Amino acid sequence: MKRLTMYAVFILLSTICAFAQGKADIKFDKKTHDFGTFSESSPIVSCTFTFTNVGDVPLVIHQAVASCGCTVPEYTQEPVMPGKTGTVTVTYNGTGRYPGHFKKSVTLRTNAKTEMIRLYIEGDMEAKEEK
Repeated sequence: MKRLTMYAVFILLSTICAFAQGKADIKFDKKTHDFGTFSESSPIVSCTFTFTNVGDVPLVIHQAVASCGCTVPEYTQEPVMPGKTGTVTVTYNGTGRYPGHFKKSVTLRTNAKTEMIRLYIEGDMEAKEEK
């Protein structure tokens, strides 16, 4: 009986400790960016997504993976403290790509409540004019 009571108390305390630990939470100013129309003669465009850690523990981005090799994400590497901001900069390189509309995504893996977040970029690359 003593052993059973001890196990019950241990499980109860473990559960309380697990729920008492805070979680990071991430809030972006925007999750999509439209570059609009740009020329094939200047095929490299970039945008920056800003986020805030609205949780109560440091936020860490573990990984950022683009849907295509033409899209490169760069992100804040160090932990972002609660209430502070960080950035994810996404660069699209249309060199050697066919002109037209594109839509790409970047998937972030974090320690936030929502562990995977997807950001999107899109735009229209116009063919350069022939002379």
